Amino acid sequence: MNTPDQQNLQPTRWCPRRCYLRNDIPADLAGWLLDPASLTKRLLQLCPGTFRVRLLSQQWGRPRTDEAQALGMRYDGQAILRQVQLLCDDRPWVYARTVIPANSMRGKLQRLAHLGTKPLGAMLFADPAMRRGIVELARITRGQQLYIDALQRSQKRADAIWGRRSVFRIAGKPLLVSEIFLPGFPAQSAARPLWKVG
Repeated sequence: MNTPDQQNLQPTRWCPRRCYLRNDIPADLAGWLLDPASLTKRLLQLCPGTFRVRLLSQQWGRPRTDEAQALGMRYDGQAILRQVQLLCDDRPWVYARTVIPANSMRGKLQRLAHLGTKPLGAMLFADPAMRRGIVELARITRGQQLYIDALQRSQKRADAIWGRRSVFRIAGKPLLVSEIFLPGFPAQSAARPLWKVG
């Protein structure tokens, strides 16, 4: 059961890029938010030291309403909920949340149940049959559960943080990946304009 504080939290509003004006999105993050390529690969290129995945949790549970809707799930359906941080030299740069519906945990996707600290992105983009849906963006603020989740075990705070999410399909089975850029992420170090990306 949700506590009163949790019940008062606002849902995150996800929307395709066309919902935003160019000036709505921080210029240094635009290239990261709109890049259709593997985020893991770009982070490895940017990180001058040791890159690693910190597993925060992975368990069965009920997705949030907006997540179930994005995946075409029943609102009371079960899924694996995976939360990780992507770190460079033990500094958290990105928080990622993955929702894998129970019906998707067959065939190729069964291996995701044992992913541990391996990066999900590397596995997804290595599969030539992988298909990615549209990229949705969100400005995530203090009054939202996703803000709280993203900044767990992070020392830095900000009034708002930005994220993106997509539904990926492998062998026709969907999973939802949300990637949130944390305060202190050195976006301007490798920013590149990608406003033509759909």
